[in-house]
Amino acid sequence: MPTVTRLREERRGRVAVELDGAPWRVLPVDVVVRSGMSAGKTLDRAALRVVRRELRRAEALAVAGRALRTRDLSRRRLAERLEQRDVSPATAAESLAALEHAGLVDDTRVARTRAVALAERGWGDEAIRHRLSSEGLGDEAVAAGLAALDPERERASTLIRRRGQGERTARYLAGRGFGEDCVEAAFGGAFGQGD
Repeated sequence: MPTVTRLREERRGRVAVELDGAPWRVLPVDVVVRSGMSAGKTLDRAALRVVRRELRRAEALAVAGRALRTRDLSRRRLAERLEQRDVSPATAAESLAALEHAGLVDDTRVARTRAVALAERGWGDEAIRHRLSSEGLGDEAVAAGLAALDPERERASTLIRRRGQGERTARYLAGRGFGEDCVEAAFGGAFGQGD
């Protein structure tokens, strides 16, 4: 059975592994640590399985890390990215759990951030609810996102002041997902007073 004869630190968190005095592989340092690899350790089948499992886990976390580098993603969207990269369901679930535990994946935070951004762009609660749900966020996260917003009526009033009263503005608000009751209340029930 091959034996680890040397571990040599490389750049960028990598470790060169020698087996029986010959170069074998360069592995991420976390794979070496988690698999319990050390000089003098025999790499039997069981040890190699652990190395392979840890390598798959590290690769899944690297895929997730690259995806999260550009924007915060919901758990479902991140799971889809891992699936696209052919990460096994078990490894993906383990990686997602680790990322959630570390606070890097948080559907409530994603929902709040997205809801605020959409509200600032003039969207009503129904449109925001639909958008958050389509991004894979659950009902609790969506509710938390909507709860973080100013009341819909206040947001509608702000848009009415900016755009002016009238049927055109009412249609605009309705098209942006503001509820009918909210639009009527924000207008004070007076539609059709100029366009």
